[in-house]
Order: sequence, then C-alpha cells, then structure tokens
Amino acid sequence: MPSRLHVYYSGHVQGVGFRYSVKQLSLEFDVTGWVKNLPDGRVEMVVEGERDELETFQAAIPDAGLRRFIRETQSHWSEGTGEFRGFEISR
Repeated sequence: MPSRLHVYYSGHVQGVGFRYSVKQLSLEFDVTGWVKNLPDGRVEMVVEGERDELETFQAAIPDAGLRRFIRETQSHWSEGTGEFRGFEISR
C-alpha cells in the first residue's frame, strides 16, 4: 500500500524556481503527485509512493539547492490513494 506525504513549505519559496526544481528532482524517484504555489506565499506538495522513497525524496529537496529558501516545513502522512499518474506542477 502506498503512502501519501502532504507538505507545506514556507519561506522565500515562490519566484525562485522551487516548483520546477522539485519536479525535476521527482524524476529521480519513484513518486507521483503534484506541487503548487499557494496564495499565501507557501508551496504545497502532495506526493505518493513507498514510505522509504518518499522520505528520501523529501530529504533530497533541501539538498537540491533549495534549503536557503525554506524557513519551515509542515508534513503530514496518510495512506496513499494511487490517484496520480506522474508528478506535475499544479496551478
């Protein structure tokens, strides 16, 4: 059964290529889901896959040159639904 990771990133995460970098990074992992900007300045990400893969993916995001933009990360785990067929930048 896949897991779902729902994350909110806050800081200076819009207008710096954050979503594009996360999408490019997702190609290196067996994950599905989406990432999008929120009106309040945060970035939201919902991603599904095996829990170990999701944990590794989440840890790789700051290491992909994005750490300096992230002030706070809020994460929530739940059971995956299998509804996604890739990883996209959502609007």
